[in-house]
Amino acid sequence: MKLGHWMMGGAAAALLGLSMATPATAEGEQYLAGLVYRTGAYAPNGIPFANGMADYYALLNARDGGINGVKIQYEECDTGYATDRGVECYERLKNNGPTGTAYVNPLSTGITFALTEKAPVDKIPVISMGYGRSESRDGSVFQWNFPLLGTYWSAADLIVQHLGQKNGGLDKLKGKKIVLVYHDSPYGKEPIPLLQKRAEMHGFEFTPMPVTHPGVEQKATWLQIRRNRPDYVLLWGWGVMNSTSIKEAAGVGYPREQMFGVWWSGAEPDVEPAGDGAKGYNAITLQHGAGRYAVHDDVKKNLYDAGKGSTNWDDVGEVLYNRGLVNAMVGTEAIRTAMAKFGNKPMTGEQTRWGLENLDITEARLKELGFEGMLRPIKISCSDHEGARSGRIQTWDGKAWSFTSDWYTADDAVLQPMVKAAAAAYAKEKNITPVACN
Repeated sequence: MKLGHWMMGGAAAALLGLSMATPATAEGEQYLAGLVYRTGAYAPNGIPFANGMADYYALLNARDGGINGVKIQYEECDTGYATDRGVECYERLKNNGPTGTAYVNPLSTGITFALTEKAPVDKIPVISMGYGRSESRDGSVFQWNFPLLGTYWSAADLIVQHLGQKNGGLDKLKGKKIVLVYHDSPYGKEPIPLLQKRAEMHGFEFTPMPVTHPGVEQKATWLQIRRNRPDYVLLWGWGVMNSTSIKEAAGVGYPREQMFGVWWSGAEPDVEPAGDGAKGYNAITLQHGAGRYAVHDDVKKNLYDAGKGSTNWDDVGEVLYNRGLVNAMVGTEAIRTAMAKFGNKPMTGEQTRWGLENLDITEARLKELGFEGMLRPIKISCSDHEGARSGRIQTWDGKAWSFTSDWYTADDAVLQPMVKAAAAAYAKEKNITPVACN
C-alpha cells in the first residue's frame, strides 16, 4: 500500500517498527499521532481503518490547506494491537510537533485502559470512538476520555432492543437463551455488565463464552453452542476471531441469521473469508455502514485521481475505511471547534479537550463535510462524552452489507445508572474528585 506523500518520512518507518526518529515539524503545523496496526493478527481489520484516517487527514491538507489553513502533520506508529507496544508508541509520539499531539486514538480498548491514567497528567485527550471504558462517557470523572458515538454498553443495549423488537417486545425475551462469544480481553468483557442487567430485567438466560487471543481455536465453544442451541449468539470479536466464529457457526449448523455482532465484528474482513457461510449474519452499526457519500467524491478528486491515496480505490467505502474517515473527521472538527476559541494555530491537547467537550456537529455541518446520510448529529458536553448512541442492524447477503432495521437509540434509563455507579467507583478507587458539570 502507498502512504500519501504528504505524510512525513518518519511515518513509513513507523510502519516497520518503533525505531523511527522524531520528525522535524514546521512551526504552525498541527501534529497528530496515529496509533495503528498494519501488522499482526488483527492487521486485516486495522489496515482499512488506518487507511481511512490517513486519507481524511490528507484530504484536509490537499483540499483545504489543513484545518482552517493549519497544515496537518500526521505520524503513524504500529502497535500490533499490543497494549505494551501501544503505550510505547504513545510515549514516543506524544510530545512531537510544536504543541504535542492534539489527541490520541488508541484503537484498542486495552491501550485505552492503559492511557486513561496517563491522559490527565499529559493533558492529551483520548478519543476512543466506539470502544474503551463504557463508563468513561461520564465526563465529570473521565475528563480526558471521549468514547464518541457509542460505548459497548450502548452497543449491547441496541442489540437487545432489536432482539426484543424481533420477538414482539422485550418481555417476550423471557426464557430465551442468549450467548455472548467474546474476545477474552478488556474489549470483549465490556458488554457483560449490560447484558447481565438486561437478563435480570427481561428474564432471558445469558451465558458469556470467552475465546482466547487471537481467536483461531473455537471448536470447543461452538460444539457447546451446538449442544445447547441458544436462541441468539452475540459476537464480540476482532480480526481473525470474527471470521473464525462465522465459519465455525456454519460448520455446526448454527443459523447465521441468529448471530449479531458488535460494530467491530461487522466489516468485510469478518465475513468475506467465510464465503457463503456468512450469508444472513448481522451486526449493529456505529451509525455508518459501507457505501460512498459526498466525502468519498472529494477523496477521489483530491487524492486518488492524483495517485496519493492510501489504498486501492475499490476498497474505499468499506465499513472500516469509513470508520477511519469518521474518526479523523470528529477529531479534526474538535480541533476546529477549539480554534474558534483559541485562534487558528496548532492546538494543544488541553485546548483540543475543550474543543471535544464543546463539539456540536449538526446535520447542516455533516452535509458541509460530505457525511450527510452516513451519520447523525453528535453533541458532546461535560457530562456526556459519548454524544450519540444510535445504530442500525446491517446484514450480509454474501456480497454486500445492507441496513435491515430502523434506527435504535440506547435506553439511558438503563445505561445512566450503570454509568454513574461505575464512574463513581472508579473515582473512589483512583481518588478523583469529579468536576461539577452544569
